[in-house]
Amino acid sequence: MSKNNQPSGEKFKSKIGGQALIEGIMMLGPNTGAMACRLPDGSIDLETWEENNGKKAPWYKKTPLIRGCTSFVTSLIKGYKYMMKSAEKQMTEEEKAEEENSSVLFNIIMGIGMVLGILLAVGLFVFLPKWIADFVPVVKDQRILRSIVEGLLKIAIFVAYMALVGLMKDIKRQYMYHGAEHKTIACHEAELPLTVENVRKQTRFHKRCGTSFIFIVLIVSIFVMCFVPSMNKWIRMLISLGLLPLVVGISYEFIRLAGNNDNVFTKILSAPGLAMQRLTTREPDDSMIEIAIAALTPCIPKDKEEDKW
Repeated sequence: MSKNNQPSGEKFKSKIGGQALIEGIMMLGPNTGAMACRLPDGSIDLETWEENNGKKAPWYKKTPLIRGCTSFVTSLIKGYKYMMKSAEKQMTEEEKAEEENSSVLFNIIMGIGMVLGILLAVGLFVFLPKWIADFVPVVKDQRILRSIVEGLLKIAIFVAYMALVGLMKDIKRQYMYHGAEHKTIACHEAELPLTVENVRKQTRFHKRCGTSFIFIVLIVSIFVMCFVPSMNKWIRMLISLGLLPLVVGISYEFIRLAGNNDNVFTKILSAPGLAMQRLTTREPDDSMIEIAIAALTPCIPKDKEEDKW
């Protein structure tokens, strides 16, 4: 049942996670990664590759705090790579030929776009909250209160940003694919056959979603910044950037804790991220569910123990 947002019949928690792409979905399993896209002609294109997230994963993928940072960086790199690949798959042959003729220029433009995206993120979520906080007299000499105000501003900016971009037609479709990704993983965790009918009944909200992770990062950053003594916004900005790996590492451990437990504490911890998913996921159509099933299926390991979160 997804439309009334009732929980799915989860029987185990899977390691498999995913990301919505342009007319497609990427899934990452313990041993295999896959990307499925709907091509302009209506067919499904599937790519698979080897992953190393299972029992033989390197130490930095298993060590607390460090594994959060490496997972975050890896997810960003792979997410960007396969987002670009999914966009290419929507091109016509003529557009692909034009791109090949100007591939150097295209790569330069993509590189500039990535840099600008990073600068925008730093500006919106690091500098802007600290700049606005300077205009709140009550926090001028109150370190802890200032950290709370800055954190709440970050959350408000994040929510507003996700809501605004969700008004764009292409992003709406990505949010629908995001919903299909969650529902398909929920069906897998309920140990039901991966059919469109079974997936359609599942919830589109998932505690181990990237949206929930980002929300926890914002909350953890509030507590970490409470220990920063300087009130100068420029110094606070540099320190917050320097502390980002620690914040990400702590947040990852929280998301693991929330994913492994269903007690009152983890439910409270997960609640803001799950609420945020009302913005970042939409109910998918059956064609999107087919894509999610195609992407998830090759990622399921033969040994079920390897798949347990």
